[in-house]
Amino acid sequence: MSEESLVLYCAPTLAGLKTGSLFTTKCTQGTRLMDEIRRLNRTLAVKGLRVIPMRKADGRVLIYVYRPSKLERDFADSHTSRILEEMGYPCGRAEQCVVYLAKKLREEKSFPHEIGLFLGYPPEDVQGFIENKAGNFKCIGCWKVYGDVEQAQKKFQIFKKCADVYYAQWLKGFSIERLTVAA
Repeated sequence: MSEESLVLYCAPTLAGLKTGSLFTTKCTQGTRLMDEIRRLNRTLAVKGLRVIPMRKADGRVLIYVYRPSKLERDFADSHTSRILEEMGYPCGRAEQCVVYLAKKLREEKSFPHEIGLFLGYPPEDVQGFIENKAGNFKCIGCWKVYGDVEQAQKKFQIFKKCADVYYAQWLKGFSIERLTVAA
């Protein structure tokens, strides 16, 4: 897993603007990848960030980068917790939900649409996505919007600007540690 991938796909999470990000990476040597994940967790945990492998398939690993404190806050929302409960999640602690999500990702062939809640997407958009089977959305950006279009578009612009700035800084030699904002 390259630091470049972290910057390209996770900049808003590194900056503290977003709860979590997902990306896939090649996994030809599982031990090497796990060593890299452990190194990143030792380095980034002090800044409130966690990196975990969620699913391995076909020589690729799905990596979840997130801020546990933001996830706890997101999951305290009644709309969010209701969606998770309806999907069978063991609500109470966000970490239990992450473990359950990883289990679903490993065991089920279909991708769990509630995953947007783990990325910080608005619950009304996640619920709209599920209920409309990914259709009938109002606009699309980082996610499909079913609720507040204006607010979502502002976030899309902020996330894009953040990704551009972070990648430019990384190309100039800034480390992941330096780019990651403390919680």
